[in-house]
Amino acid sequence: MSLIDGLSALNLEMPEKIPRTEYSADYHWRLVSAVTGLEVNDYSDWALKNQATTRFRVAWNYGLIWNTLIFANDFGDMRSKMGYAVYTESGEEFKTETTQLFDDPEDVYGVDFDQLLGARDKSSIITRFNNDYKNATENNPDSVCMTGIYITCMSGLIDLLGWDTLLTAAGIDPKAFGDFTNRYANWISTYFQALAESDAPVVMIHDDIVWGNGPFLRLEWYREYIFPNLKRLFAPLREAGKKILFTSDGDYTMFINDLAGCGVHGFVLEPVTDMAYVAEKYGKTHVIVGNADTMVLYNGTKEDIYNEVKRCIDIGKNCPGYFLAVGNHIPANTPVENALYYNEVYEKLNRR
Repeated sequence: MSLIDGLSALNLEMPEKIPRTEYSADYHWRLVSAVTGLEVNDYSDWALKNQATTRFRVAWNYGLIWNTLIFANDFGDMRSKMGYAVYTESGEEFKTETTQLFDDPEDVYGVDFDQLLGARDKSSIITRFNNDYKNATENNPDSVCMTGIYITCMSGLIDLLGWDTLLTAAGIDPKAFGDFTNRYANWISTYFQALAESDAPVVMIHDDIVWGNGPFLRLEWYREYIFPNLKRLFAPLREAGKKILFTSDGDYTMFINDLAGCGVHGFVLEPVTDMAYVAEKYGKTHVIVGNADTMVLYNGTKEDIYNEVKRCIDIGKNCPGYFLAVGNHIPANTPVENALYYNEVYEKLNRR
C-alpha cells in the first residue's frame, strides 16, 4: 500500500493517505528494535541490520526511500577532509583529522578536472546506477526507490576544497571561482548522462547550495554559475523522462523559483525552508517532502510533537505530491518514546 501511495503522490494524484519517508530513523537501532522486536545495534552483523531496517521501513510505511549513489569517495584521495562529528550511537564515525587539497586558495582557479580526478567511463557508471537501483527495489519492494548523485555541484566543491578554501577562493576572485565551478560541472556531467540512461525512473539530486540561514555567496553569483549549470545537468534527465527530486540542507527558500526553473519535479525540505511558501507556489505542480523539525522530537513535549506534525500535514494535505518526513533526520540520540509518538500522530492524522 505504501508503494501505491508513494507512486500516486509522485504523479500528483492526491492519495487518500499522505505518504511518508524518513532519514536515519532506520538505523536508530533502539528505535528499530522497539518497532520490529529484533535486538539490533551498531555492532550487529550486516545481515541482521539489513533485516531490521527492511522490517522497520515496512512497519513505518515508507512510501519513498531517499537514496543517492555518487558521493565524494568517487574523488578518491583528491579531496579535502573536514573531520566527522559523532552521529551514530557508537560514535565510530568521529574523526578529528583535517586536510586541505590546496594549500593556496588561488591554486583552484587553474584546475583541470580531467587531470585532477580523471575522465569517467559512462557505461560503467550506468551499470553502477542500475545495480544500486536494483538492490534498492529488491530490499524495499513496497516503496518507491531511486538512485542519484550527492556531489552535484556546490556539494562537490565543498568536498573537494573544504569550507575555508572554498569561501576564500570565491571571495578573492568570484569570476575565476565561477569558471572553476563551470569546469567541475563539465566533469560531473558524465554522471548525469549516465543517470539519464539508467533504469531508475525517479532520481535524487543532492546539492548543499546554502547553509542554515541561507546562501553563503552572493545571490548573483549563484544565478550566474550554479543554476545555469544545474539546468544543463538536469536536461538529459528531463529528456529521459526521469522524475527529479532535489535536496539541499539549510534554508533555500529564496532559490525555490530558480530550482523550479532548472526543471526539478520535487523539493526535499529541511524545517528551515519555508514549506508554506513552497506549497503556495508549487504545491499543485511539484512534489514536496518534509519538513518536520527533528529538534521537536529531540526535546519537545507530546503536545509540541503533535503540533509539529499537524503543522506539516495542514500545509501538505492540499498538495497532491506531499510526503511527510522529519526534515533533518531522526538521529540515534532522539528519545525512542518521542519518535514512537511522532509515528502515532502521523498515523492518526495522515488521512486527507
